[in-house]
Amino acid sequence: MNTSELLALGQRYWLPVYKPRELVLARGEGARVWDRDGRDYVDFGAGIAVNALGHCDPDLVAALTAQAGKLWHASNVFYTEPPLRLAEELVAASGFAERVFLCNSGAEANEAAIKLVRKWAAANGRAPERRVIVTFRGSFHGRTLATVTATAQPKYQEGYEPLPQGFRYAAFNDVAELEAAFAPGDVAAAMLEPVQGEGGVLPAAPGFLRRVRELCDAHGALLVLDEIQCGMGRTGTLFAHVQDGVTPDIVTLAKALGCGFPIGAMLAGPKVAEVMQYGAHGTTFGGNPMAAAVARVALRKLGSADVLANVARQAQALRDGLAAIDAELGLFAGVRGRGLMLGAVLADAYKGRAGEILDRAAAHGLLLLQAGPDVLRFVPPLTITDADVAEGLQRLRAALAAFLAR
Repeated sequence: MNTSELLALGQRYWLPVYKPRELVLARGEGARVWDRDGRDYVDFGAGIAVNALGHCDPDLVAALTAQAGKLWHASNVFYTEPPLRLAEELVAASGFAERVFLCNSGAEANEAAIKLVRKWAAANGRAPERRVIVTFRGSFHGRTLATVTATAQPKYQEGYEPLPQGFRYAAFNDVAELEAAFAPGDVAAAMLEPVQGEGGVLPAAPGFLRRVRELCDAHGALLVLDEIQCGMGRTGTLFAHVQDGVTPDIVTLAKALGCGFPIGAMLAGPKVAEVMQYGAHGTTFGGNPMAAAVARVALRKLGSADVLANVARQAQALRDGLAAIDAELGLFAGVRGRGLMLGAVLADAYKGRAGEILDRAAAHGLLLLQAGPDVLRFVPPLTITDADVAEGLQRLRAALAAFLAR
């Protein structure tokens, strides 16, 4: 089939919940991908911050193919070695966790976290009305009914009412609203991203996470950190919350943990590690030996000094390049984020037009993301090279110039 025929299949058979760019990707290597027509693209999106080691990393391919020749699936009624070793390594890397629940996605990891909070609250004698979870406007925690309710963005919730009860929203980085949310005395947990992703690539302000931790301690509540997008080296440290100087009770991971192979994880600290016993939760595919084999290699490489040093170097190169483009074209109100999780905020004159810019970028050989209608999101592979950053910035400048000309 040619490209147009494949696009027609998507339009005919896919549930139309996405609007993909009009191209069909066929293969990738490092920070480059090629479509079926042979055109190459610099990948500044990494599959929404998933392909953190780039495309077809040789060590990941070797781990996957080796495990594929042994055992694909056994379910959790039997032990297999890869998920056992992965759980041990995640606990060791985290510095706080005692146990791990493996699943298949970020939404599932957050579902597990929400259930664990409620189970912990129940075990501590809290009535249902005293099991409130505070989340923050602009957050994104998933698409299941509970996680979309935790996601304090009405655009993701519209039409799915009645939504589950027990969530309360506060403004991100607003200490006064945060304190007011805890005031009723019914909070069981606060759940937030150290750097909001879909909400516009917005980092927690200095001291904000520490204040959340203080309030959780004062009210006997848990601190749940969603590091599904900002974790696994993306912000310059293996776990993003290390930069905020806090110790969480629960952390959720996915995306880069499998570097493209679906896997999620919920890490449970000492307060909650023993709460869920036999039959309290489960998953058919979670801890799949193939996914776990890949994730073990990904975890080791993403925490390496070489990769984290590259994050710092390329983050600065991206910031410098965006500043130079903005000095020439005047498109941005600012650039924010941490590490290789950056958001270029569009100036007032161009707000609402991020999607148009993404189309222009693809036409100029650059894969780019948005974080809402006003922010261009840059989440390239953490192993991206100097040459690919430079080439990607050149293509971005050409795309933005064409956007302005139109």
